[in-house]
Amino acid sequence: QVQLVESGGGLVQPGGSLTLSCTARGNIFSVGIMEWYRQAPGKPREFIAAMSRDGTTNYGDSVKGRFLISRDIAKNTVDLQMNSLKPEDTAVYSCHADIYVHYPEGPRGLFYWGKGTLVTVSS
Repeated sequence: QVQLVESGGGLVQPGGSLTLSCTARGNIFSVGIMEWYRQAPGKPREFIAAMSRDGTTNYGDSVKGRFLISRDIAKNTVDLQMNSLKPEDTAVYSCHADIYVHYPEGPRGLFYWGKGTLVTVSS
């Protein structure tokens, strides 16, 4: 069984910083692209950032220049460093990853979601 587990959410003041982490756990062969999304109350899910195995990154327009994604291939983790936080960054942040799982017939890739971690930006 495979899980994506996020951590690092909490309450932060406007202008502050916070770092989220996501770890893929289970019978993992390898992890492909790892991504962060967020969803604020009453709003659709929004793409935040992605990082492929080769280090290629992509960011949503609302966070470019403020957020930084990084990952540790060996540890199957991805971090999201969030700077200059604004109240509109308040949301549940979820990890999404393409995970290849060991099967007797060979590795099989599926996308998984974490349960999310709440980030609240407020004074």
